[in-house]
Amino acid sequence: MFVANGSGDFRTLSANLDQAVAEGSVPLQIETFVWSHGYGRYLADHVDHANHLAEGRRLAVQVAGYRQAWPGRRVYLVGHSAGCAVVLAAAETLPPDSVDGIILLAPSVCVTYDLRPALRTARGGIDVFHSEQDRVILGLGMQIVGTADGRCRTAAGQGGFTPAVVCPADAAVYGRLRQHPWDRVLQWSGNDGGHYGSCRASFLKVYVLPLLACD
Repeated sequence: MFVANGSGDFRTLSANLDQAVAEGSVPLQIETFVWSHGYGRYLADHVDHANHLAEGRRLAVQVAGYRQAWPGRRVYLVGHSAGCAVVLAAAETLPPDSVDGIILLAPSVCVTYDLRPALRTARGGIDVFHSEQDRVILGLGMQIVGTADGRCRTAAGQGGFTPAVVCPADAAVYGRLRQHPWDRVLQWSGNDGGHYGSCRASFLKVYVLPLLACD
């Protein structure tokens, strides 16, 4: 599992995934992909879409190398917030069906972001966790600085993605997209609907790791 944390390089998602994997005894290897400008540099990381694209290409090279070295193993891409822009950029560079799944947590890219290239890359589809309760970072924050890809001021991490369907083939591709809105029944898992709710170890253990078909 290649993990792209959110802006600021705090690696919250990586640390909590490590904990969830250990507690659940799940046979997953976590590889943190460091793409940030530096620790605490939230704004620089968020608004530099050229860096997302460049780092996405670098991630794609790592994924391709891993595939070549371990052809029988499953590969997943996981991103949080602006890290989702990096994951999507990597997926858009890779060949079709070259990763087994993609998970996007509170993505800070635009609600109308075209997922078709990434969906073709993910043979098992893309799972998106979003929350309308994410009103500070993905609400107010995006209204001020815009989304990570610079395309709009409404992030998919709030209300989910709007499919870009213009023909039957697009509809078939979007059949690989699964969107999971936050609900109050998830609070017991530590996910309060805020920007980091879906990164909680207890939530990851119960709701995210089971999505991965692990041998």
